[in-house]
Amino acid sequence: MTTLLLVRHGETDWNAAHRIQGSTDIPLNDTGRAQAQETAATLAAQFAGVRPVVVASDLARARETAEIIAGALGVELQRTYPQLRERAYGIAEGLTITEYHERFGDWDRVIVEGAETPEHLRTRALGAARRVVRDARRLHAPQDVPVIAVSHGALIGQLLRHASGDTLPRPGERLANASTHTFLVERDRIGVLSYAAVPIG
Repeated sequence: MTTLLLVRHGETDWNAAHRIQGSTDIPLNDTGRAQAQETAATLAAQFAGVRPVVVASDLARARETAEIIAGALGVELQRTYPQLRERAYGIAEGLTITEYHERFGDWDRVIVEGAETPEHLRTRALGAARRVVRDARRLHAPQDVPVIAVSHGALIGQLLRHASGDTLPRPGERLANASTHTFLVERDRIGVLSYAAVPIG
């Protein structure tokens, strides 16, 4: 069994403006870099004397967050995975959340042109989690090392929903930028060890 920590990337200007990013490649802002450094310091203390595998989505905001974390841990960013990308929101990308709701209604009530469905996202999230763990096991066998994967809010949320039987995140909660969520990946099961959510607002 492998401990998998999923970290949401730090803040971007679009996050700060409440714009939908999806697969649009928006870089971290200075706040996001500071958030990543804070998370990196926490993880470096948690894994003192351990060399976790660090991977990321291939989008710049996740990759830079992962590079900051890897540097604090004294390791290299192992690789990037397109499978860890944020949910694609199609023609809604770039809209503010208010504009989205005015135009399309609830998040999952309609299919937005070019958007990835929640069901497809969950399947992709599960496949990504298993793939990064499998790759880390192959790289370090027979030792089983922790894996830190920097990804995105919607993808991490779907993995939490799957692993918790759709009880997490709870209503009224969101996953903050640079927050860490810990899973245990076994052969046929993914379980939640801890998660960090904050109130929506």
